[in-house]
Amino acid sequence: MTRLRKLMLEELQRRNYAQLTVETYIRVVEDYANFFHRPPDQLGPEHIRQYQLHLFETRKLSARTVTQHVSALRFLYIKTLKRTWRMEDIPFPKERRRLPTVLSQEEVARLIESTSNLFHRAMLMTLYATGVRRSELVQLQVSDIDSQRMVVHVRQGKGNRDRDLPLSAKLLEILREYWRWMKPRTYLFPGLVNYSRADVPVSAKMVWHVCHQAAKRAGIDKQVSPHTLRHSYATHLLEAGADLRTIQILLGHANVKETTVYLHLSKRHLEAAPNPIDALTISTPVQTKRSRRLARK
Repeated sequence: MTRLRKLMLEELQRRNYAQLTVETYIRVVEDYANFFHRPPDQLGPEHIRQYQLHLFETRKLSARTVTQHVSALRFLYIKTLKRTWRMEDIPFPKERRRLPTVLSQEEVARLIESTSNLFHRAMLMTLYATGVRRSELVQLQVSDIDSQRMVVHVRQGKGNRDRDLPLSAKLLEILREYWRWMKPRTYLFPGLVNYSRADVPVSAKMVWHVCHQAAKRAGIDKQVSPHTLRHSYATHLLEAGADLRTIQILLGHANVKETTVYLHLSKRHLEAAPNPIDALTISTPVQTKRSRRLARK
């Protein structure tokens, strides 16, 4: 381990960053150094600018992913190396705000029915029934399923925050059947080591692959990812009458502003306000002329 890597790791741990964030930041800095074939402490703002262009133009990464890379480099130079650079020297890219993809309940049912085995079915049902993030799903342990209190414990989720989620009776039924078959010990969804089942978390990439393949078999044309089930969970809760504050707590959002996006996706809220055009007194389409010729003066 290099001195700089050790220094950055210690700084991340001292600030109690989540393990997934630690791994991501270290990987980004390694990629950055490999791109220039030089140690990062010998590089500067001009190199960062070139690297950002490379991420956009050559690797075709999204603005959100590039922002993650910039966050890692900001941490390296400002928090770890104590460089007195302005934030403008390492700018975040402007992101295009798009509404997230949401499945209808009928599409969610088709997705679940299209899984290839009980392991995958239990995984997707847990994603939709709890709204957990993919990174939180893979860290769920058998002991986190509390059938006595009918809650699912999410420990050290995003932002190192714990939260409890309601355990659906339908989800409990599938998880019990799954447990009798798989017999997981520590982690609810165990992964592989050397192609053999082991008591380690399943990879986040595997969860994405399961979701993608199920959507393909179900004939769903939308871009479906594990996060799509989280968005669908929140939107369907809102449509069923849950309030934003409750949904914020269930999703583990630090700020309710993150949750308000679902107001734009909820059919119930979209239909709640009458459209002003419906109040106009105008002639019917039947009474409207079909000719597109301009009237002569």
